[in-house]
Amino acid sequence: MKKNISILCFLLTIFVSSFGQNNMIDGVVWVVGDEVILKSDVEEQRIRMQYEGTRMQGDPYCLIPEQIAIQKLFLHQAKIDSIVVSESMVYSQVEARMNYFISEIGSKEKMEEYFKKTSAQIREELYTVTKEQMIVQQMQQKLTGDVKLTPNEVRKMYEQMDTDSIPTVPETVEVQILIIEPPIKQAEIDRVKSQLREFAERVNSGSTDFSLLARLYSEDKESAVRGGELGFAGRGRFVPEFASAAFALQEPGKVSRVVETEFGYHIIQLIEKRDDRVNCRHILLKPRVSIEEKQQALERLDSIVNIIRNGEMTFESAALRFSSDKDSRMNGGLMPNQYTGSSKFEYQSLPSEIAKEAYKLKAGEISEPFAMMDTNLGREVYAIIKVKTKVKSHKANLLDDYQELKSFLEDKRGQEIIQEWIVQKQKETSIQIDEEWKNCNFKYEGWIK
Repeated sequence: MKKNISILCFLLTIFVSSFGQNNMIDGVVWVVGDEVILKSDVEEQRIRMQYEGTRMQGDPYCLIPEQIAIQKLFLHQAKIDSIVVSESMVYSQVEARMNYFISEIGSKEKMEEYFKKTSAQIREELYTVTKEQMIVQQMQQKLTGDVKLTPNEVRKMYEQMDTDSIPTVPETVEVQILIIEPPIKQAEIDRVKSQLREFAERVNSGSTDFSLLARLYSEDKESAVRGGELGFAGRGRFVPEFASAAFALQEPGKVSRVVETEFGYHIIQLIEKRDDRVNCRHILLKPRVSIEEKQQALERLDSIVNIIRNGEMTFESAALRFSSDKDSRMNGGLMPNQYTGSSKFEYQSLPSEIAKEAYKLKAGEISEPFAMMDTNLGREVYAIIKVKTKVKSHKANLLDDYQELKSFLEDKRGQEIIQEWIVQKQKETSIQIDEEWKNCNFKYEGWIK
């Protein structure tokens, strides 16, 4: 909930001028290169930070313009270096943000009413903010992308670190998993497909509105509140089966055949096409697993647990033979951490059902069978896990945490490069500050020359 509030507050500040700027005497307070900072820019960011409860160590009218000025330095240099970003990626992120905000506020109409702007105006302002963020990120990546430390450099830097500055590695766990997906009876699949065909016939005949059916029946809850609308997106945003059906539609308002994906069964209605992007609605229905099939899955897992505990088969062999989890079965069931590239997880990074079981187990122990939600499939599956390793929280060391230390030190070096670059750019860039805004203790002293 806190994350949602934070994101909405961020959006609010983009448009805060709609409510208060008319009552504010605006003007240019800083100029960085050919980029200007307005008093309203500072005030908008101050309001956002106030709404989010962000604590500022010092005067906000000193801290905030300096933060904006640093971004302006990157934007100014990006123009000189001809840094460009992919328009399609900008549009994709803008549409994703628009769709998220609509889902949080409730509808497109409510969002427009809330911000007193049309969707087109909101989209245009989001486009500017998003594009600038992406340009700054690319500029920083250009500066730090080549930072790679050799093992010898890592060792020397580690040995020179004060004890207090050595990072603490949080408690981590490696988990092996074996998942069984209860099969779905063909009669249930036929029922779902029949219901979707009926929906399609009602829409194509003009007797029922697609968006109403989506709100009432679709099991994609995020899009259901918008009448099934997904927003403009390219093929890459969808799974292949869905993309093929969506982009094959030619006539706005018509409904596709029933489409099967890993998430269930869909029908799709075209709203509009724009070059290589499409905006469409969909209704998702998921076949249900019978109680009998669920019970059989649990009993099968009980048998597998007994076989492993009796030494008749290793967990690794059982995962290869029985598990339906394509991400881990070929690796002995060892779960990969897609965010770090390793197999180590902090507990909060694991799915909640797995974290709960892993927390209770010692290294080498196997859980009892339990139910969990497979977010990819969007339905309940059954699993057992084995804890391969558990490592308590500790100060990082070269023997156990080399990769973590290497990443930490490379990030630290990257930050130093950026700080050095800012200091140098201050010397080379034309900077003007209004007299009333100069009396500050800035982090970087080179603003005032």
